[in-house]
Amino acid sequence: MADYDNSIKRSPLQERLHEIIFEADTPAGKLFDVALLVAIIVSVIVVMLETVHPFNERYRLWLDITEWTLTILFTLEYLARMYAVTHPGRYLTSFYGIIDLMAILPTYLSVLIPGTESFLVIRALRLLRVFRIFKLTHFLMEGRLIVRAMEASREKITVFFLFVLLLVTILGSMMYLIEGGVNPAFSSIPRAVYWAIVTLTTVGYGDITPITGLGQFLSAFVMILGYAVIAVPTGIVTAELVRPARSTNTQACPACGRDGHDDDALFCKYCGAALYPESED
Repeated sequence: MADYDNSIKRSPLQERLHEIIFEADTPAGKLFDVALLVAIIVSVIVVMLETVHPFNERYRLWLDITEWTLTILFTLEYLARMYAVTHPGRYLTSFYGIIDLMAILPTYLSVLIPGTESFLVIRALRLLRVFRIFKLTHFLMEGRLIVRAMEASREKITVFFLFVLLLVTILGSMMYLIEGGVNPAFSSIPRAVYWAIVTLTTVGYGDITPITGLGQFLSAFVMILGYAVIAVPTGIVTAELVRPARSTNTQACPACGRDGHDDDALFCKYCGAALYPESED
């Protein structure tokens, strides 16, 4: 683990900003989180409304004012986060740091690319503002349990996914043998495999259907099998969710700003800095 200087002293303003921005167990921190959550939702709605041409033409000025107001607020938030931590570089290169930058960068870039010939590029850059929706992950504490459960079960899910690939290949080949000579829809094995995937996943587009009795029997079997296939990955992830997990708190690292530490942790598990530097003697 890297050796960071935990003796760096923070100013009272840094400590107060860190408590408000990164902590969620204080009244000020909760109020900040709620206000930020509302701003994120409004900004995403504005991005969506800008793509509705009648609405955009009628309220273009108000949409622009709202967008720039939110961009300035997010910029101030981004700068405050960098100031509140003792190692800004760690925050800048973290997942949340990158997402926070992506939330404000496209609006500024759209100003630096003028000209009608660049309109499509500007529109593409502005659409990147939907990355703000990822800022909602700051508030999804329970969502991390799902992520950890999926990470813990990734090997089982990978094996299951490979099994499904083999299954649809076999089913598609069987259907090609049954329907290939009499049904032009099953003109090749890849087409039949496509049918098997659509049927096994219970999507059922209906663009390719068997016409023979044996083919319809196999199709019905695959449809029923699809329900069992869907249940397997759900059970795998659920089993990981119900496993006892170590209790974590909302204490954010004063150096890198990341949270999710164990209740008895004294040092950040990401950068090694002390979580409570004021208590070290």
